[in-house]
Amino acid sequence: MPVKIRLQRHGKKGKPFFWIVAADARSKRDGKFLEKIGTYNPNTNPATIDLNIDSAVQWLHNGAQPTDTAKAILSYKGALLKHHLDGGIRKGALTQEQADAKLAAWLEAKAGKVDAKKAGLSKADADAKAKALKAEKEANEKRIAAQAEAAKVEEEAATEEVVEATEETTEAPAAEETNEETEA
Repeated sequence: MPVKIRLQRHGKKGKPFFWIVAADARSKRDGKFLEKIGTYNPNTNPATIDLNIDSAVQWLHNGAQPTDTAKAILSYKGALLKHHLDGGIRKGALTQEQADAKLAAWLEAKAGKVDAKKAGLSKADADAKAKALKAEKEANEKRIAAQAEAAKVEEEAATEEVVEATEETTEAPAAEETNEETEA
């Protein structure tokens, strides 16, 4: 019975969630499986992968062939490296302690890269929020300045109207007086 390590789709439309399973190659994509090895959630950034490495390596030792995507996931989590190192142990090229040390060093370096990516993403998110806040403050200041300018223009127009009205009222009696004086 040919066994494949592959993804089994779950979740809803537009929000996929995958189980990583060891299944008979002839079974349906979402059908019967032999063992659930882990989960994969591509909706998060970076993608969330929960994998039982020992179980995956055991299936690889038994001859299970991973699909392309499953192979990438197994490589990302270090299962293929562990399988490779176990082959070196069987041949006598490495001791178990050396293999464990190499795997631990690789996993630590990988965790550092993932943490750096998460930190970069959170920093970029914080920078974007700060930039948006700054732009919003500038827009608010411009709007307040425009409102103050409009109020100032309205006040000037109102004072000009009052001044013109008072000038007209003072000019009208003066004009009448001059007319009366010229008649007299």
